[in-house]
Amino acid sequence: MTGKSLKLALRTGLLASTCLIAVPVSAQDADVEERLERLEALVMQLVERLDAKDGEMDAARAETVAATQQALAETRALQLRQEELAAQIDEPKKQEDKGFRVGNTTVSYAGYVKLDAISQRTSGGQVASGSIVRDFLIPGAIPVGGDGSGWDTDFNARQSRFIFKTATDVGAEHTLNSQIELDFMVTPDGDERISNGYTPRLRQAFITYDNWLFGQAWTTFQNVGALPESLDFIGTTPGTIFARQPMIRYTDGGLMLAVEQPETTVTSSTGARVIAGDDSLPDIVARYNFSGDWGSLSASGILRNLKISEDDFGTDGDSALGYGVSLSGKLKLGERDDFRFMGTVGDGLGRYIGLNIVNDAALDLDDNLDPIFTYSGFGAYRHMWSDKVRSNIAASYFKADNPVLLTSGAVTDESWNVLANIIYSPVKPVDIGIEYMYAERTLENGQSGNLQKIQVSTKYSF
Repeated sequence: MTGKSLKLALRTGLLASTCLIAVPVSAQDADVEERLERLEALVMQLVERLDAKDGEMDAARAETVAATQQALAETRALQLRQEELAAQIDEPKKQEDKGFRVGNTTVSYAGYVKLDAISQRTSGGQVASGSIVRDFLIPGAIPVGGDGSGWDTDFNARQSRFIFKTATDVGAEHTLNSQIELDFMVTPDGDERISNGYTPRLRQAFITYDNWLFGQAWTTFQNVGALPESLDFIGTTPGTIFARQPMIRYTDGGLMLAVEQPETTVTSSTGARVIAGDDSLPDIVARYNFSGDWGSLSASGILRNLKISEDDFGTDGDSALGYGVSLSGKLKLGERDDFRFMGTVGDGLGRYIGLNIVNDAALDLDDNLDPIFTYSGFGAYRHMWSDKVRSNIAASYFKADNPVLLTSGAVTDESWNVLANIIYSPVKPVDIGIEYMYAERTLENGQSGNLQKIQVSTKYSF
């Protein structure tokens, strides 16, 4: 065989091997590494044979080796790119096989269907039928000062959720993803008489481009990963940072920096809530996440420009500084148990804590903003009885330092709750649980009310 013929044969063989490898990962995942190893072994054998030939083969050998190295580099680059694209759809393992491809975009979906059966009573007044206070705990709305109610029972499937995600191939240097998330909580138009139909609501809607996020998502100030597992919508609500809002966020490793939607809530002299309409500077949030074999930890801080204008109270406008810090995490206890916690303190944080238990600020005698100082937190322990049965116990607390002379005594001074549940998963996507909760709210004037709730839930995640 001549040198020219040998080069032709080598090229043909290498091209055939490379084509076998450069098919979609979905068809060849299990064989890629094995094929690469066989191709490299074949190349080494060919090089050794060429080395044994006369000097007239040097040029053919050099050209063949260069072509082979290029083919290997292209194959490995293709494999790496395919792995990067697969990683762009950040979904639980139980949802990895959901989705389809449209052009350069991979579309996936997830969510759950959940039925809640809730029976609750309140000591300080009757909660009206159809009120969201009968769907989940809202600490600032626990009735006080009235007559106790009986046990009110409601069934609903409003927490059911749908998550829609995309990941688009825009080249190996960049990633482009999106997410839209819907449920049916806190929306009008439903009834318990005939249809129980509720309007869908937007939870999250954002795009991510490399390290940047644009859109509506969980506030960067909140560590969602620290939330305990509860049947109630939030669970440890009095001690929890909880907000979703539009933002621009940059993430680099554990560091997160964001500018987020501003919104100032103010308590009037009668205790009423006034939502100012002229915020001008975004809330600025910084957070750092740590993780290891021991669990995870997040430290976050926020700066806010609280602001009112002339049309809010009929006075001159004013602004004030709001700030806060929060530490939260999930610590592993043994192989399967864990402890979750959050502690938050600051001035002018009202709307971020416990579903806006108190407001950000009050109006003082000179018509200036007086930020309200708060501190709050929760702790929760999860124990795995077996692979199918687990329990959670949790407690949370909230305290506000209201300027009572400015707000009246009708505002919330403190709130706390405890809960315990047991959850059974007969198969991995299904959770069946029962939970007991006790919650209490106390006003600055000393009046208080409590809420007791028994909840049974069935949830199927997909």
